[in-house]
Amino acid sequence: MLTKQKVYTTIALIFGILLLVNIVADRFFVRLDFTQGHQYTLSKATDDILKSLDAPVTVTAYFSENLPPDIAQVRNDFKDMLIEYSNESNGKVVYDFVNPNKDQETEMKAQQAGIQPVMINVRERDQMKQQRAYLGAVLQYQGRTELIPLIQPGSAMEYALSSTIKKLSLKNKTKIAFLQGNGEPSLSDLQQLDEQLSILYDVNTVKLTDTTTIPTDYKTLVILSPQDTIAPDLLKQLDDFLSHGGRILVALDRVKGNLQNATGSAVNIGINDWLKNKGIDVQGDFIIDANCGSVMVRQQQGMFVMNTPIRFPYLPMITKFADHPITKGIEQVLMPFTSPIRITKADSSLHYVTLASTSNKSGIQQPPVYFQVSKQWTQNDFPLSSLPVAVAVDGKIENGVYSKMVVFGNGDFATNGSGQNAQKLDPDNVNLMANAIDWLSDDTGLISLRTKGINSRPLNANISESTKVLVKYLNFLLPILLIIAYGVFRYQRRKRLKNKWMNEIYG
Repeated sequence: MLTKQKVYTTIALIFGILLLVNIVADRFFVRLDFTQGHQYTLSKATDDILKSLDAPVTVTAYFSENLPPDIAQVRNDFKDMLIEYSNESNGKVVYDFVNPNKDQETEMKAQQAGIQPVMINVRERDQMKQQRAYLGAVLQYQGRTELIPLIQPGSAMEYALSSTIKKLSLKNKTKIAFLQGNGEPSLSDLQQLDEQLSILYDVNTVKLTDTTTIPTDYKTLVILSPQDTIAPDLLKQLDDFLSHGGRILVALDRVKGNLQNATGSAVNIGINDWLKNKGIDVQGDFIIDANCGSVMVRQQQGMFVMNTPIRFPYLPMITKFADHPITKGIEQVLMPFTSPIRITKADSSLHYVTLASTSNKSGIQQPPVYFQVSKQWTQNDFPLSSLPVAVAVDGKIENGVYSKMVVFGNGDFATNGSGQNAQKLDPDNVNLMANAIDWLSDDTGLISLRTKGINSRPLNANISESTKVLVKYLNFLLPILLIIAYGVFRYQRRKRLKNKWMNEIYG
């Protein structure tokens, strides 16, 4: 029989256990991570950065409250991550959350710190209205300040936080250089790429001349879409750079497509012969791929003229990637007018890796090519499979000195362009180029964090409409059917148990 004393004792024990669990949970923060990309597990690179801190890092997180659930989750995830950062750094990461919407003075402080509001749609009383929201943070370390101006849902949160802390704590940035003087795009034509690289690197430009050499304090030289021939005696400077342990990235356009006059032609500027001596041959052909991007075509429909997207196989959509640090987390990259790469293996001691390749339905066309945008493509047009478009090589490439190289069969995929022709690129286009430069230049492991976020899983463009409809309704109905099936199973089970108990009592 329960007495009052036993009841009070039981209640006291329950409250004591709950209190103890809360104290332990607050002191030892643990999360179970079942995501494919280990989104909620701190990487070794982050751990190394935090353990190398010489002083505390103060994080002032400016996050609005009372936001829609999907956006409010960003605040919760960021707070959980800061708790882990604080634990891993033995308290050297100190954080504070501020609601800028609290009052005008607090909002002014957020804007003065560099955090600008974004407008989001909020449903209130069956009406949609816009609300000013703040989703950013200010980091301070030894008198230096850096911003994370916007943390978006599904973004690579750990990369944003770790790379900013790394940038604050770096005493000397690694130097990299982009080759100029041969028709290459300028840094202003590479806005998104330059913005990413500037976090960790001192980004410069360099020209090859008879009287100068590539400075040996540059870790990596990037040769991106040269349009003019590079003299053979100047190419020797590339060998000298490799012989001192320098790393080189070459993104080469062997073909050029012109949609204005619907023609495609070959390009030969000499550097491909230099690459052949390294066992890499960027061939002067056009790749066509059934998995591709689209071009807009003006079509007359009755009295109206409309822009209609038409799939264009000369714009391959690359979705097949190797298991490699450069391509980890990359989903898809559009490579317009790209060429296949053949590995000839001039030196068997070098390690070659095919980083990216075309789909199982691809082909090759030799220039000159005349584009037929409205052409009806068939399976016979794509007899080839998995043509390499990106290759990495490492080993003693030149003069017995260890080095690395990355070669792409296209140089335009990471270029924004200039003026009115500038265009915003898909993040994976920029991430692939930035990851390649990281692999060549950086040994901290941050390369693995840039694409560590919530990945999109687009359906293959070649599947039929009926399959798409089936997948759509399965996603909608399957969870409901599973819940109903579980309910029926549970009901039947309880009914059988009830009948069993009745038979035991009255049988």
